[in-house]
Amino acid sequence: MPKPSFTSADFTSALLGLLPRGRVWPKELSSVHAQAISCYAPTFQRISDSALGLLVDAFPATTVNLLGEWELTLGLPDPCAGISPTFQGRRNQVVARFTNSGGQSIQFFESFALGLGYTVTVTQYAPFRCGQSACGQQLGGEDWFFTWAINSALNTITYFRTGQSAMGDPLASWGNSVLECELSEAKPAHTILQFHYS
Repeated sequence: MPKPSFTSADFTSALLGLLPRGRVWPKELSSVHAQAISCYAPTFQRISDSALGLLVDAFPATTVNLLGEWELTLGLPDPCAGISPTFQGRRNQVVARFTNSGGQSIQFFESFALGLGYTVTVTQYAPFRCGQSACGQQLGGEDWFFTWAINSALNTITYFRTGQSAMGDPLASWGNSVLECELSEAKPAHTILQFHYS
């Protein structure tokens, strides 16, 4: 069954139907009384549309009006988002934090970054070992066991997208500060994280 959607005309008709009967209460749409009543109809339509959108708004990936509630629930905004994050960036950060189940695998960090809106690859390092490493590989000490790198574009561009962005957002924004901050917080405490940009 489809969701009921009422127009301003429906609400005007309903409000006129609630009036008492009699010559003093004209119900023709051309009367001054009916035109005055019809001023309330757009407000009722807006409230009705907002109530219909509540199910869509209740999920982090599609939220608009409840984004602030999701941010408070997940401890956002935080310094990772910067001074004035875009609506799309805020929602991406909410979704990434909400769906983050934790992990230490390469796939986890690549999918976590993708949830934030960044396409990355992960490089793991190991110290040079005779008989196992090849000529030309990097030499490294014991710290190389715990070092890994995130490879990404120098400035990831986030474009304004209809249905995703909000009024006031820039048409395009550049930067990887959210990526660096979020992954630095999500990384295992004993590891050394590097960011490599191409």
